[in-house]
Amino acid sequence: MTDMLIEGGRVLLGTEIVDTPLRIAGRDIVAVGSDHGRGSLGIDAGGLLVLPGIVDLHGDAFERQMMPRPGVDFPIDVALVDSDRQAISNGITTVYHATTWSWEPGLRSADNARRLLDAIEAMRPQLAADTRFHLRQETYNLDAETEIMEWLPEGRVDLLAFNDHMASTVASLTKPQKRSRMVERTGLSGDAFDRLVESVVARAHDVPASVARLAQAARDANVRMLSHDDDSPEMRKAFRSQGVGIAEFPVNEETAREAASAGDFIVFGAPNVVRGGSHTGWTKASDMIAKGLCSVLASDYYYPAPLLAAFRLAADGVLPLAEAWRLISSAPARAAGLTDRGTLAAGARADILLVDDTLPLRPRIVAVISAGRLVHLTEAHRLVHAPVARKAVAAA
Repeated sequence: MTDMLIEGGRVLLGTEIVDTPLRIAGRDIVAVGSDHGRGSLGIDAGGLLVLPGIVDLHGDAFERQMMPRPGVDFPIDVALVDSDRQAISNGITTVYHATTWSWEPGLRSADNARRLLDAIEAMRPQLAADTRFHLRQETYNLDAETEIMEWLPEGRVDLLAFNDHMASTVASLTKPQKRSRMVERTGLSGDAFDRLVESVVARAHDVPASVARLAQAARDANVRMLSHDDDSPEMRKAFRSQGVGIAEFPVNEETAREAASAGDFIVFGAPNVVRGGSHTGWTKASDMIAKGLCSVLASDYYYPAPLLAAFRLAADGVLPLAEAWRLISSAPARAAGLTDRGTLAAGARADILLVDDTLPLRPRIVAVISAGRLVHLTEAHRLVHAPVARKAVAAA
């Protein structure tokens, strides 16, 4: 970490984009609009946008680094380093690894959840992005409850999501292609997988009480909670009554409206915006955004998506860029309870992106600063060890 001065860029401050310098000292932004007390390192941001770092509440693309093909595993530390590089190079400076702990063996097993949490905790100091643990608890995974109840008060879980994919799992048993993918992921034989599903479904009556106990423990530990794929207003109300204030990927508009009416945070996938619709055929995120029914976009399964989605929303006239950027910066920070990031302001954590927006639908990350460290740079000529020459900035 070093003192830095960023000059010559168009800086997103609140809802406006203005020409102003930023000065960084240590981990924080210490001055906006002032170049006094110049740092030892200067960055010429001429022609670039200067934006807050992306806060990604839900990203599970790291699973592809862990298991790039069904049954092909790589060490978790290798996968985390590669995922960190991908996240940073796409402007994500705070990343919540959405880790599914299911009743399944294999990729989403108890052992993998434990190993991933241990690796995140051990490797945090060497990772460029602020890396956090988003635990996606499959609600039928009843055997995990005791251990999660221990993790919560210990501060090991940063976000807790309640997932219920059992109905879709049972439905997929009659669809050969989907069933094959699920079976391959677990490493079981087809017959063994069918027997496992049958035994898990048989415990359905125990699920509501388990959810209630975990939600109480999360409230006691001040851990923010999400409900995944809410499919009705009643489902959203039931989760909200247990302190679950984030609706993640509501599957229809009426459920999103219920969430919005109560002031809940509403998360949709940024890939949905980039691709022009959901890969599952559910809610179109850009429509929800236009109607004020989405407050957060997440990378979901594709790290480049948040950056691309914000610029697409602006190019399509859905939102001005400043408002679109809020969906991937300040809003997810607030949803997660992070008060030190998501905006460019004096006293905020210095998570800063320099972006070339010459091609509006193909923004290009030029530099990334994470907690005051320059961790990614594609144009070395922008570094100067003396104050940026004003004439050069003006000409850029």
